[in-house]
Amino acid sequence: MTRLYSLLLLFFFCYSANSQNNIIVKGTVVDLNTQLPLEMATVYFTTVKDSTILEYATTDKNGFFSINTKKYDKPVFLKVNYLGYQPYYEEEKGLQESKDFGKLYLLESVNALDNVVIKTEAPPITIKKDTLEFNAASYKVRPDSNVETLLKQLPGFDVDNDGKITVNGREVTQLLVNGKTFFDKDGAIALKNLPAEIIKKIQVSDFKTKKEELSKQESTSDYSSINITIDEKKNKGFFGKILGGYGSDDRYESSLILNFFKNKQKISVLASSNNINSTGFSQDEVFDNMGGGRNSKNSGKSSGSGSGKGITQSNLAGINYSDDWTEDLEFMSSYNFSNSVNKNESKSNQISFLPSGNIVTDADSKTRNENTGNNANFELEYKINPTTHLVVAPKLNESHSNSNSSSSTFSEDENGQSLNESTSDSYNESSNTNFTNSINFNKTFEKKARNLSLVFNNSNSRSDSNGFNVSETIFYQDNKPNDERNQNSKNNSSSDSYSFDVEYTEPVTDSLRIRFGSDFDWASTVNDAKTFNFNATTNSYSDLNESLTNYTTSSQNSVSPKFGITWQKSKFTLNMNSRTSIVGYDNYSLYRNEETDLNKKYALPFANLQLRYKFSRSKNLTFKYDYSNALPSAVQLMPVLNLTNPLNTLIGNPDLNPIEKNTASIDFKNFDFRTRSGYSLYLKGDYYNNDVVSTSVYDDSGKRTTTYANISGTYIASLGANWNQSIKRDAHVLRYGLGINGSYSFDKGYTNEVIYNAKSAAVTPKVYLTYEYGELLTISPSYSLSYNETKYENVSRDASSNVVHRINLQTTSYWPANLIFGNDFGYNYNSNISGDFKKDFYLWNTSLSYGFFDKKIYAKVKVYDILNQNQSATRTISATSIRDEENTVLKRYVMFSLSYKIGNFASKEKESKRRQREM
Repeated sequence: MTRLYSLLLLFFFCYSANSQNNIIVKGTVVDLNTQLPLEMATVYFTTVKDSTILEYATTDKNGFFSINTKKYDKPVFLKVNYLGYQPYYEEEKGLQESKDFGKLYLLESVNALDNVVIKTEAPPITIKKDTLEFNAASYKVRPDSNVETLLKQLPGFDVDNDGKITVNGREVTQLLVNGKTFFDKDGAIALKNLPAEIIKKIQVSDFKTKKEELSKQESTSDYSSINITIDEKKNKGFFGKILGGYGSDDRYESSLILNFFKNKQKISVLASSNNINSTGFSQDEVFDNMGGGRNSKNSGKSSGSGSGKGITQSNLAGINYSDDWTEDLEFMSSYNFSNSVNKNESKSNQISFLPSGNIVTDADSKTRNENTGNNANFELEYKINPTTHLVVAPKLNESHSNSNSSSSTFSEDENGQSLNESTSDSYNESSNTNFTNSINFNKTFEKKARNLSLVFNNSNSRSDSNGFNVSETIFYQDNKPNDERNQNSKNNSSSDSYSFDVEYTEPVTDSLRIRFGSDFDWASTVNDAKTFNFNATTNSYSDLNESLTNYTTSSQNSVSPKFGITWQKSKFTLNMNSRTSIVGYDNYSLYRNEETDLNKKYALPFANLQLRYKFSRSKNLTFKYDYSNALPSAVQLMPVLNLTNPLNTLIGNPDLNPIEKNTASIDFKNFDFRTRSGYSLYLKGDYYNNDVVSTSVYDDSGKRTTTYANISGTYIASLGANWNQSIKRDAHVLRYGLGINGSYSFDKGYTNEVIYNAKSAAVTPKVYLTYEYGELLTISPSYSLSYNETKYENVSRDASSNVVHRINLQTTSYWPANLIFGNDFGYNYNSNISGDFKKDFYLWNTSLSYGFFDKKIYAKVKVYDILNQNQSATRTISATSIRDEENTVLKRYVMFSLSYKIGNFASKEKESKRRQREM
């Protein structure tokens, strides 16, 4: 204890000495002519010698700024930057004491137009109309860092252990490189593999659909988009990384990524192969492809390893190509090949609630699934003229899969009386082809905001499957005969959909615009399912089983006239849209030589409203309301038996009504760049009329007959809040935050023709912290708790609840030089899982690497699950059941690997000198 007190005392003295070396510089930025304060102006200090940024801040709504910085005894520049104004700067001999600069006056630039950029030295942050821009050079990271590390340094940014990015509380769903996708829309590959040293700036804006982007409409999304711009000085060259590793239990990993840049042209090649549950291509700088990696990501769905169930062997290869062929023609394409084999063993225990008692079902299964896919994506953007754009984006996906499965189930009532037992062995092969295309045509007119938009989309898919099933189901009650099957099932299906959206926008005033047009939609599906019984005489599957053979078609055709209004002021934007869909819905079935036609027509209204109010550039409120209708599926409507599952017979209900849904939400976000802190709040509610629910009747053997019914008055409400702050003192950076999410739902349905209801509440608080000491040390502890409780009426159980605790500690040390030492330690506790499953476990991963030859080569040893305790045990509570399940997970292994980084860039200046020498 004495030693601990000594360490705390030493830390206090060091912090006090550091505080005495700090000073506070403040002032106010105003417009020279109007004398009005300028909010979100960037104020910063740079060295006179080499323009290195020392510290910066942004002004509040009163134009005030305050900078806490360390003393500096050499000449510096004080600089102020604000879009549309001439830059301000003055030289100081040094920063030796706190100082109030008073009012700093900026003069509006006479050349400041919307589309004119006056080139000056880039400030750390620039606030544009709807874009937040960060100068990458202003944020220092380790020389070998990737884009993810750079983003974590930017104020308002948060990157969690799953790679999900949020900016000022808003989730990022699109990450672009030089304005184009980099293999995938979410940018996971770019995040982990692009080096920070080649990045010039990071731009954040509201996510827009291609239609909104071309027509220059306001975003209606609640999400953000990030565009990473590569430094023009490194516009030519290549970089990449090659990795290979092998470990105990024959675990292995290998990957390669190469990137070639030449002005606007970019070519990227990647490949990977591993059997450690890394199904994508997203390397971590400490753990590479290790399944689980930063292990808190496993505490989401399965509390185990990887993102899915079982252990996956994965192979992936791809190429991405983009180029501006001419000033008016841009092209982007990518191709991916993937192959994965997943093996899993699962056991589960489920309690199903009935009005008069419970049914307990124990199940075991063993599966092997293999999938091979080829995906090709293209996008061509053609500027026909300055006012007319055309974007064509076709995609082709083709896949083959096969699966083996063996399973068994046993059900009994709550008194231990046997109801049924089933065993099954199956094998299935399938092939799927899907072609989609999107064509966006947009014409803008001379009058501002006048616009014509045409969007055509199509999707065409084909699927063929061939499966074999040998099963036996034994019924212990009712003297019901056993169900024995030895069958071959063949299923051919196709689906085609086409949509055409035409919309014209007319400005009524500078702030008011109206939109009108129509949507035209056509969709059809065909499903031809045949099942053949095994004929022992011919030793073949030749006897058609008519009860499991069905031919069905379904088609929807609709016309949807629509009208919308946008009212935009400096502080708020109001969007209102309405449409009415005139739908023809035709369904047909041929079952047991009996034809069934079900043809219906509907007039379905739709409406939505969005109001955004900006209190300031960093504080905004969004309110949304949406009213929609959805048609029941053909399976839910058609009164045709489905006997595929011997324990559950399905039949549709032709009297179902469309589902009405009302959704309202309110979202508030605020981020203060001066204090580098922010918080967000949201509240959302969904209310349903005529919701479609399944209703089951059980016989004495536990076999179900299920149909569908409309239920009104069900709802779900959810809320959440998050607060975070970042503090920087010299080499010390501290980021911490609190978050909470909660929900309450009311659900209804029928079991054994008795209506039940369930009221469910869930809450998930979390707390997280990250401490960084320069480029030497990172420590990130976190804790979260998930509590859910469901109360029932008219079933045999009164209530169910469960609590899951998750604790995680991540540490990464970059000292001594060339050495990286990472540890991830997690603890999971599941309170009410049944006695057949372990309630808690520890998961500890570690990695130690050393860099050679200027850190171009890293030798690494990693240990996954040091304590050999990893498991995947989950509890799922629903309105009608409680299910506990355990699946196969990766267990302890040791991996040795080598990685090699390559890179060579040629700036424009070097290229120019080379050409001069050649001349």
